[in-house]
Amino acid sequence: MSKAVELKQTVVQEIAEKFQDAASVVVVDFRGLTVQQVTELRKQLREAGVEFKVYKNTLVRRAAEEVGHAELNSVLTGPNAIAFSKEDVIAPARIINNFAKENEQLVIKAGLIEGTFANEEEIKALAELPSRDGLLSMLLSVLQAPMRNFALATKAVAEQKEEQGA
Repeated sequence: MSKAVELKQTVVQEIAEKFQDAASVVVVDFRGLTVQQVTELRKQLREAGVEFKVYKNTLVRRAAEEVGHAELNSVLTGPNAIAFSKEDVIAPARIINNFAKENEQLVIKAGLIEGTFANEEEIKALAELPSRDGLLSMLLSVLQAPMRNFALATKAVAEQKEEQGA
């Protein structure tokens, strides 16, 4: 086997492992972005623990088929970059979506969310979700509301009784 073929097989294996290990994957078309814009996007993603790589489409197609995600092949045309996140499911979608709002050249194509194919609309919907901390604070607020209302009602009844007794 030639060295070039071995190198390509190694890259396909690397991509396949990233697909399997990732909590979420986002495929984007970055045509039209300047080097400075791509560098800024990479910086934002890196700070969130997201890996942002450019691979040849043929190698990504083979890796996607190898791990059972052949549905990604339909979006693998033109220059693409892929964001892989191992821990945070929402981070790549949120960062890329926010960046795309400011830079219209960046186009979200599709991705994988916890191993399930997601189209552009689903990725954007995921990006609009509040953060984990935001969701937890919303839940806490909802859980506290009945107790708060009960306390206020009890206080009002006590004040009313106090006024009647005076």
